[in-house]
Amino acid sequence: MSNDVPAIDDTDNLEDRLADLLDQTTESLEPTTPERALELYLDDKSRDCQQATVDAHRSRLGFFVDWCETQDIDNLNDLSARDLHEFRVWRRQDLNTVSEKTQMDSLRVFIQWCETIDAVQPGLFKNVDSPSLNDGENARDTVLHADRARDVLDYLGRYEYATTEHVAWVVLTETGMRLGAARALDVKDFRPNAETAHIEICHRPETDTPIKNKAPGERRVAVSSEACDVIDDYLRERRPDITDNYGRQPLLATTHGRPGTSTIRSYVYRWSRPCAIGAECPHDRDPENCEAVTNDDRMARCPSSVTPHPIRRGYITQLLRAGVPVEVVSDRCNVTPTIIDQHYDVRSEEDKMRQRQEVLDDITGRGSSYT
Repeated sequence: MSNDVPAIDDTDNLEDRLADLLDQTTESLEPTTPERALELYLDDKSRDCQQATVDAHRSRLGFFVDWCETQDIDNLNDLSARDLHEFRVWRRQDLNTVSEKTQMDSLRVFIQWCETIDAVQPGLFKNVDSPSLNDGENARDTVLHADRARDVLDYLGRYEYATTEHVAWVVLTETGMRLGAARALDVKDFRPNAETAHIEICHRPETDTPIKNKAPGERRVAVSSEACDVIDDYLRERRPDITDNYGRQPLLATTHGRPGTSTIRSYVYRWSRPCAIGAECPHDRDPENCEAVTNDDRMARCPSSVTPHPIRRGYITQLLRAGVPVEVVSDRCNVTPTIIDQHYDVRSEEDKMRQRQEVLDDITGRGSSYT
């Protein structure tokens, strides 16, 4: 008997099967625009997360939606691994390594969620790469140092005196409070005539102004006479005569009522751009052609612009550098010493050593030796 059997081309069969599988997968997807997917994702997020978290995801993923528009990607069904890589290359131009990782990690979670609504190819999220961080590298890399904050305040004090945006910067840089706490302030929380002038930070979730850490985060924060003068002039001359939806008088106020966190964040984006306060652009950009200058919706694309959190980080670091005990900083800023060490303290090891020695010298009066 002959054993000659016609050969079967397994390669062709495999390619056919893969093509059929791809066709079936594509047919099972639901056409979805990036904007609609983000809207659904944020709605889902809002059921389990605080509003601040939802806003953070909206901000990060908004860059991806904008990029899709520039690339004419109006259906996530067509999104490819190469697209994801090109977005990362585009985005990293304006970010440090830590910020890039944060944004790409958020994008990976979003793309994985998009699979649950049949908007993207299965497994696509695995193609979202983000950089690895070196030991000890974290969000502390983003900080608005005291000298830059002072430059902004000097400019606002001269050209935007006692405006809502000026007062927002004064409050954030004077107290190091979180964005949500600044938004939650009412006029009555400003106590300039107390024995020690201060601002009261209160948790009022029933009227849409919760603060992080809730009731345990409530506290009084002393403020300087200079800050009081600015706030007093604002209240007397420039604050809109407005109440919010609950009849409360917000300290930071717009003609529409209490501003949202995104509005206050835009105040920080705007004035942390060097060119906005008359400084030269450190990134060799032409202000007339820079989208971070010409488009208010894209102020955050200036590599030097920051969110309110780096102001808080810079404030905490400045207190530590001035020798304020970490326990005092912890109470004033409502953050544990452990978290301060991990996420806020940007002092060098040399600075820390020098300050420890100064404390020892003050205690012993003998320098580094007891002998």
